[in-house]
Amino acid sequence: MLRARRGHAIRLALLTLSITAAPLVAQEGYAHFTTDFPAEEFAARRARIFDAIGTNGIALVQGAASPHGYTRFRQTNEFYYLSGIEVPHAYLLLDGGSRRATLYLPHRNPGRERSEGRMLSAEDAAEVTRLSGIDAVEPVELMGEHLARMQQRATRDAFTPHAPAQLTAMSRDLGLRSNADIASDPWDGRLAREAVFIDHLRTRLPRMTVRDLTPILDSLRNIKSAREIALIRKSSDLASAAIMEAMRSVETGVVESDVDALAKFIYHRNGATEDAYYSLVASATNAYYPHYHEGKRVMQDGDFLLMDYAPSVGYYTSDVTRMMPVNGKFSPVQRELYGFYLATYKAIIAAMKPGVTAQAVRQQAAADMRRTLAATRFSKPVYAAAAERYVEQYEAGARNPQATLGHTVGMAVHDDGATGGLLREGMVFSIEPALVVPEEKIYIRMEDMFVVTATGVEWLNRHLPMEMDEIEALMKETGILQRYPSLVASKSKM
Repeated sequence: MLRARRGHAIRLALLTLSITAAPLVAQEGYAHFTTDFPAEEFAARRARIFDAIGTNGIALVQGAASPHGYTRFRQTNEFYYLSGIEVPHAYLLLDGGSRRATLYLPHRNPGRERSEGRMLSAEDAAEVTRLSGIDAVEPVELMGEHLARMQQRATRDAFTPHAPAQLTAMSRDLGLRSNADIASDPWDGRLAREAVFIDHLRTRLPRMTVRDLTPILDSLRNIKSAREIALIRKSSDLASAAIMEAMRSVETGVVESDVDALAKFIYHRNGATEDAYYSLVASATNAYYPHYHEGKRVMQDGDFLLMDYAPSVGYYTSDVTRMMPVNGKFSPVQRELYGFYLATYKAIIAAMKPGVTAQAVRQQAAADMRRTLAATRFSKPVYAAAAERYVEQYEAGARNPQATLGHTVGMAVHDDGATGGLLREGMVFSIEPALVVPEEKIYIRMEDMFVVTATGVEWLNRHLPMEMDEIEALMKETGILQRYPSLVASKSKM
């Protein structure tokens, strides 16, 4: 036990060093240029766009609109990726012929600045070009005139993203779902903002052929730079710290939302700017629903808790999951099923290496999983059947040449890049296989973050306990929720 506690202390010390190694730099106001990337990195990204669209192409990217309500402005991932500029109602024009980038900004609003602080505007052209490396800054009302002149000289291709713009805690799958829900509502039916922009381009620029920039952006974002990986690593470290604190704090009587609260404290206290996604803190049968996020249940003795939650740090995210027994001790059934799952999960990690395909990794892991299954005896036929289905499904995936290991992670928690094919340097992804026993609504899943390097595959949150003995040891320590109990005298049980 002493050795285990000493190991946890060492891991926590290393984690603390990692978290505090790159503090955020305070900025005046809320809309200055980022300090996480130099102008040269954004210029290199724009250069790759120029290469992709060719000399006859232009690329137009629409920034985010002003937010509804008292919320901080948050730029779209697409616009931020190419400029680093955090100003509402901005536009970026990339001319493939001249290889020049022009930023269009609203004019200064003195009244708003007196209330909210300074914001970059069209009047700050010299400062913006110095900070960002953008070639020219113009007022937003001039963009139409400039585009009209471009189409007078020749028929051109105009590339703009067709996929939903990604904002706070947003991946493309949920963006598409939101747009579909609005479109199918007979009392709403609004067009998505990107669809309106595309329609304006086609109407106002009839000599230009509007094309989709999304596949080009997806390809570029699939391979991360060293600075991007550093932000992802910090997000992963914070997610790990929050899960470790949950292991200390969780006990019978704790509400799922309490765990969300302690994680948010750790995230924002250490430089996170927002959630990567809503917290999935699911106890007992709530875990059977992979995206359960109500957080209302009071945890009971014998519950198994799933915690899947991570922050966004400088627009970059992670995706980390662990499971823990609420009473601090794995029950015989939990130990049986989790132990089998853990062995198969580690088989996937052991098979990873750069320069091989995802299919080859899955094939090696599937063979190891099959051997683990053959050596395991289950206490119930439904558990044996569930384990068989789990291995069969992984084997089926291994037979697919387009097999993936999980999903890419970056500016969106479900980034839109390929994890199939060769594992290439700069890829960042998570794995999250799930063992499901539908007859008893049992769901077991973990998730870890990986970066493909030149010499191997780095396991970003390797320090986060997954062994049952380690988890039980950590759960004996006093947590934040015990040191700072709720101010509410009592809580009704749900």
